[in-house]
Amino acid sequence: MRSKLALLAMILLAQNATAQPVVILPDTVVTATRNPLPVTNIPAGVTAIDRQAIQSSGATTLADVLATVPGLHVSPSGGPGGQASVFMRGTNSGHVLVLRDGMPINDASEVSGAFNFGVDTLSDIERIEVVRGPMAALYGSGAVGGVVNLISRRGTEGAPRLEMDLSGGYPETIVGSAFAGGTIGPFDYAVTAESQSKRGFDSTPQRMRVYTGTPQGFRDRIATVNLGYTPVDGTRLSLFLRARQTLFGFNSLGSPTFDTANSSGQTASLMGRIGGTSRLFGGAYETGLFLGRTQDNRRYLQVLNLADPNLTAQDNRYHAYRTDLQWNNTVHLNDLFPSDHLTATDLTFGYQHTIDTINVKVNDSFSGFPFRQAARASMTTDAGHAGLTTTFRKHLIMTAQVRQDWVGGNTPTTWRVGSVLDVPLLRTSFKAAYGTSFRAPSLFQRFGIDSFSTIGNPALKPESAEGWELGFTTKLPVLGREDAVTFGATFFSQQVRDLIVGVFVPVATSVNLGSARIQGVEAEITLRPAAWLTLHGSYTFTDATAVGQSAATGSALLRRPRHAAEADLTVMPMPGLRIVSQLIYTGPAHDFLYGNSGSGIGFGVGQQGLVANMTAAYDVTPKVQLHLDGTNIFNSRFEPVNGFQMPGTTVLAGVRMRW
Repeated sequence: MRSKLALLAMILLAQNATAQPVVILPDTVVTATRNPLPVTNIPAGVTAIDRQAIQSSGATTLADVLATVPGLHVSPSGGPGGQASVFMRGTNSGHVLVLRDGMPINDASEVSGAFNFGVDTLSDIERIEVVRGPMAALYGSGAVGGVVNLISRRGTEGAPRLEMDLSGGYPETIVGSAFAGGTIGPFDYAVTAESQSKRGFDSTPQRMRVYTGTPQGFRDRIATVNLGYTPVDGTRLSLFLRARQTLFGFNSLGSPTFDTANSSGQTASLMGRIGGTSRLFGGAYETGLFLGRTQDNRRYLQVLNLADPNLTAQDNRYHAYRTDLQWNNTVHLNDLFPSDHLTATDLTFGYQHTIDTINVKVNDSFSGFPFRQAARASMTTDAGHAGLTTTFRKHLIMTAQVRQDWVGGNTPTTWRVGSVLDVPLLRTSFKAAYGTSFRAPSLFQRFGIDSFSTIGNPALKPESAEGWELGFTTKLPVLGREDAVTFGATFFSQQVRDLIVGVFVPVATSVNLGSARIQGVEAEITLRPAAWLTLHGSYTFTDATAVGQSAATGSALLRRPRHAAEADLTVMPMPGLRIVSQLIYTGPAHDFLYGNSGSGIGFGVGQQGLVANMTAAYDVTPKVQLHLDGTNIFNSRFEPVNGFQMPGTTVLAGVRMRW
């Protein structure tokens, strides 16, 4: 019934539209306010990674390209395919909300509802927008630490485009992708196909006596179709389809660790979305209606190996289904009420209805003892949101958002306010923001059971948080270059309450207990002394401390390094040639440690790591580009998660062709 209503609404929108289409400039971000705003006008920590930056990075996975974002720490357990968690501004991995074109795609069958950044790749992504800080007032549950929005590639006006990228290298790696996009009359289209095959590396640290060098391979296939129809100027009806399948090997830590080749995983993801956007009343009112459906299936299989001292075997299956309906609107108030003092005044409002369903079946065996775990449940979320953005006398940008959610019998209300003050005399803009957020209990935490007497707790409350940030950005002209030096810093603080933790009372279950205090600073600097030379650096300090019951394993939260830094140098020594060198430093973090014997030795401080990457690209012709990409070129044995060594040196050589 809802799909019929959605289709009818889109037809009505198309019949009444008369305005020109929206044009979003490359230096604007939509995710932070639901409105296209320049990055400098957003009162939040924002990083935008466009298609060119993705290609220049040499990254082939989502986890790799996000590794340099300030305030965001990627914590991979092995190479591609392995679990890769993201901790944003010191919050938990389940506190990062991931969107695909504005639709939430976190895995509802995951224990904490977190997103696995280790399996997704980049071929069908046009742009990644990362917004740090509490964003639940815009997007609801899970947006405690921030939001990552993956914006899909679309067909654009002009001649049809065909792009192909084929590369291969060490160790036994082949990566290929093809893209076709363009417009035919009122229709626009974009089709992407990708396949990767990697021999991979052994994620067991070489320092451990159980290390065998058995690689964990990775294969993926992706197909994406993004179609649009513009019956009249200002209105676009759309259809988006995406299918992804990955196969990979993994190491599951035991006590002691056993380096086995018998573990394999596979994931399959399907996503479909129909929708329509339209501009009415001369462009004063924009509206969009979207109906989406996702299905995620995961399976982890480990065949019993009699040489394994843990005698471990597993066949675990996770299935998640999500239906998401969104109606979003923007009213450009200055088109209705012109003002010389308040400009760019926009009112946003909308409604969201989401249904999540999971089916989890875990079958494990340890030393001959079986372990069973299951969850089969559904949850509906309804929410209404509104926001206002305005500019006072061209120099003071003010934003405010509020959202009311109804989820799992709870009714959290969240809000956020922020402002940016531009001071041209100082060539500086100052920003400030304060907001609240929440994360609803996952379906597994509420309804999961296992054969060791663990039961879910349907009475769990949402985790809640509040936080603020203060920052500035300054641009200095040097040697006649207006943007020769750009630097800035942001101070942030957040308190998370009602953390969901496991207890035994007298059965094992989850309860709201304890809290966390998080504070830190993000700093960035960019130097452009010449048109052919750019140096960029960033530093993040994070102090994430557990309070109460959640501090039982130590006051510092796990896998949040206090210090992290990145530096990259871009050199263009001749026309058509670009060379990028990169260093990524990760400081020591609190973690559960494994000794050289492979056995767990308790909680403590892990190691620090320094990783170097380098890429080069040369335009042979305007349509042909050769590229050489090297990651971890000095073969660092850093363990971003203790017990899992990062992949060794990888070198890929390839060609990109455009027609």
